[in-house]
Amino acid sequence: MSKDYYESLGVPKNASKEDIKKAFRVLAHKYHPDKKGGDEKKFKEVNEAYSVLSDDKKRAEYDAYGRVFSGNGGPGQNAGFDPSSGFSGFEGFDFSNFAQGFGGEGGAGFDFGVGDIFGDIFGGGRGSRVRRGRDISIDIELSFAESVFGTERRVLIRKSIACSHCHGDGGEPGTSMKTCPVCNGKGKIRETKRSFIGSFTSVHNCEECGATGKVPEKKCSVCQGAGIVRKEKEIVVKIPAGIENGEMIRLGGEGEMVAKGTPGDLYVKIHVKKHSQITKDGPNLSMDLPVKLSSALLGDEYNVSTLDGDIKIKIPEGIKHGEILRVKGKGVPVDRYHRGDLLIRIKIDLPAKLSKEAKKLVEELKKEGV
Repeated sequence: MSKDYYESLGVPKNASKEDIKKAFRVLAHKYHPDKKGGDEKKFKEVNEAYSVLSDDKKRAEYDAYGRVFSGNGGPGQNAGFDPSSGFSGFEGFDFSNFAQGFGGEGGAGFDFGVGDIFGDIFGGGRGSRVRRGRDISIDIELSFAESVFGTERRVLIRKSIACSHCHGDGGEPGTSMKTCPVCNGKGKIRETKRSFIGSFTSVHNCEECGATGKVPEKKCSVCQGAGIVRKEKEIVVKIPAGIENGEMIRLGGEGEMVAKGTPGDLYVKIHVKKHSQITKDGPNLSMDLPVKLSSALLGDEYNVSTLDGDIKIKIPEGIKHGEILRVKGKGVPVDRYHRGDLLIRIKIDLPAKLSKEAKKLVEELKKEGV
């Protein structure tokens, strides 16, 4: 006869996935074989039920046919896992939900690192990785001109760096090395853990010697054997031309140092002040130039303040409102030899009031069809 998975979890057939998950967490905690008063048989039954009902495809097959055809999880198909039989039957079991369950609802007082356990089982556990220092993030504010042309900033940061006295080795200069007493010169530490899936052994780097198997006879007098010290360091940040507001610059290896490991990175976030007249449009710079009506009609010459200093702009006769004058090579540097352009948009200033003489002149222009 087929098993009633809904009855195993104590939920109705119309139960939501969240209700199924909650029921599983409570029952898995209750029947876990490593707990006092646990029930291995019940635990396997609950796991089997959850592996089917938590999967939409398997649940649909089970509801329709009373069994599952699409993989592990059906009656007699070794669903779930056997805590006493090593690695058989992992399919269909959601270990992430399982780990959350024991830290949350119904799981108070039962805590272990499932992620750590499986990292050690399959390799690549935390202990086997090269240690890396923390990343650092700072903010730098630039003027608009600095963002266009690029600049260089020197910043003073207090952080962990390699000890200059022992060059990060942790030993007093000239001292001899001895076998690490923690790992007995192996550079690795073998550790046996017992979990709900049985006992297993993992191997990770020895933190005492940094996996070298050797430690100094006499510790460094400056860093006390740590290999790192906390000091202020001046860092040069080169700002490239044309950088945008909000962009990040990454300086590899300029973050926090960690003993017998590699340093993190330094991330610099750029904040650009706005210019009162000029804006950036890709490789080009844009600005508005107010001109008098007479200048637009008859032509004129204007002094314009740019990021390169004051330049003279010739206003052609009969220019229209909104027309753009292009000044080549006065925009954002594209590379060492090329720059974008400066785009000057003409804004014709119309007088709010006209004198009697001005009105007469306008009337004359009107008669001429201007």
